[in-house]
Amino acid sequence: MDRVELGAFLRSRRERIGPADVGLPVGPRRRTPGLRREEVAALAFISAEYYTRLEQARGPRPSREVLSGLARALRLTDAERGHLHELAGAPPSAAPGPPREVRQSILDLVHRLPGSAAFVTSATLEVLAWNDLAAALMEDFSALSRRDRNLARRAFLGPRDEGPSLYDEGPSLYGVSDAAAFARHAVRRLRGAAARYPDDPEVSGLIRELRCGSEEFARLWASHEVDAEPTLSKTFRHPLVGPVTVACDALELTDRDQQVVIYTAVPGSSSEQALRLLAVVGTQRMTAPG
Repeated sequence: MDRVELGAFLRSRRERIGPADVGLPVGPRRRTPGLRREEVAALAFISAEYYTRLEQARGPRPSREVLSGLARALRLTDAERGHLHELAGAPPSAAPGPPREVRQSILDLVHRLPGSAAFVTSATLEVLAWNDLAAALMEDFSALSRRDRNLARRAFLGPRDEGPSLYDEGPSLYGVSDAAAFARHAVRRLRGAAARYPDDPEVSGLIRELRCGSEEFARLWASHEVDAEPTLSKTFRHPLVGPVTVACDALELTDRDQQVVIYTAVPGSSSEQALRLLAVVGTQRMTAPG
């Protein structure tokens, strides 16, 4: 516990909040910038003496309940809340499950990439958001249930018979050239998710389903492989436009435990022409030329 830094941090957060921000009267004789110590204490449901000792670096280690009250009273962001817990020597408890809400700025980014197939995945490889070209290259995710938008489930167990996918060849991820590498990547992502969200029933249920339903997944899971293996490019065998080779870039959204995946083709290549055709065709289900 860093008492000096904890006190300074609490004071800086207190001084930035005005009384009106928390529904308190301003008053004509207020000299303190921001809230008074006793006001923060009241909002956090602790004694004013205890809060004063924390700011003056004289207090004992606060409990998680006290820290939660202070974070609420001081209107801390997620990052500030985490910093508060670190200073107090009590790292915040793990989130109950992988975040699924995608920030609006990321949604805007994905849809502002019309020449690239872009989508967002959760910690368990559920596709959370996508643009039109990603749907045309892979499948119409809007026509799938949340359960069937999971890429790990798709890779190891394949699409269900009633699915609307263009790709009906069984367990395969859209005919990609790096299916084996993606399988290893999926297992590593799920192993990390299991460690970060040990109490989430969806995470444990997905892993249990894959272990029971796929011998390959069970074998890879038993290997305990954790090293990252970057994918620089891959080729989709699309049933309408043929092979599409794309460069792969993945941007980590660490605050949400999500990834933005972007597929781009080399300018002037046949793959770029194929992507342009897919942008026009969209997600129509059509028979590939014989």
